[in-house]
Amino acid sequence: MLICFGLGYSAQHFVEEFGQRFDRIVGTVRGAERAAALNAHPSNQLKALVFDGTAVTPDLRSAIADADAALISVPPDENGDPVLRACGDILAHAQRLRAVVYLSTIGVYGDRGGAWVDEATPPQPGAARSRERLAAEQAWLDFGARRGIAVAILRLAGIYGPGQNALVQIARDTARRIVKPGQVFNRIHVGDIAQAIDAAFARQASGIFNVADDAPTPPADPIVFAAQLMGVAPPPEIPFAQAAPAMSPMALSFWQECRRVKNAKLKRELGVSLRYPTYREGLRALFAAR
Repeated sequence: MLICFGLGYSAQHFVEEFGQRFDRIVGTVRGAERAAALNAHPSNQLKALVFDGTAVTPDLRSAIADADAALISVPPDENGDPVLRACGDILAHAQRLRAVVYLSTIGVYGDRGGAWVDEATPPQPGAARSRERLAAEQAWLDFGARRGIAVAILRLAGIYGPGQNALVQIARDTARRIVKPGQVFNRIHVGDIAQAIDAAFARQASGIFNVADDAPTPPADPIVFAAQLMGVAPPPEIPFAQAAPAMSPMALSFWQECRRVKNAKLKRELGVSLRYPTYREGLRALFAAR
């Protein structure tokens, strides 16, 4: 049995693709309405339960006790990891639990001025949310050490996939071709995230793994490539200095950090072969599936 704390974009994609590996799956959502919608599908092997980060229902308590594996994608807050805070004692006594996968972010590395980083690079998170992520990573690693179970930390690059990509932005006329000299981003297709989660569970992996593509590139490149695939003109270039004043604090923080992320450990130790090693393969597949 698998328990997913937080049925977000990546977790749902994993369940859709690899859920057959489990006899039973329980996942949490924040609202009763979404839980009811997910539970309305009679062929769905997934049972959705409500978890708001504080209250633990009897059904959730029972599910934790039965879980062999746990996927954690609930974000931390200023008070720490909500799952460990609310469910830590229950998880500590879950006798069947053997493996945990925690979805984190490459944001914990902070700004490196475009330099390469790998899992041996000491984190230096700049943004508050990245500092909270780093603290949550350590809390889960400590939990695994106390319990003697495998805990894999997957640090995810910028996520794209079905419904969430440059093709959609072009089609909706929301794409912005922002240019900042020297800026590069790593990305990762949600299908490759699903592969990494599956491999971490299958191998009962422990430790930290970067889940990123092979080619960090300027942020505007996928927009231009998507426009070429669709046979339309790309949106005009917008200098970063011109775009920055209208950005949200969160968006601005992404643009204030620049690094190149190595993924060799993902391939070497988890045996993951990326289906979409760059945004080009990913966008071509998404375009073909439209």
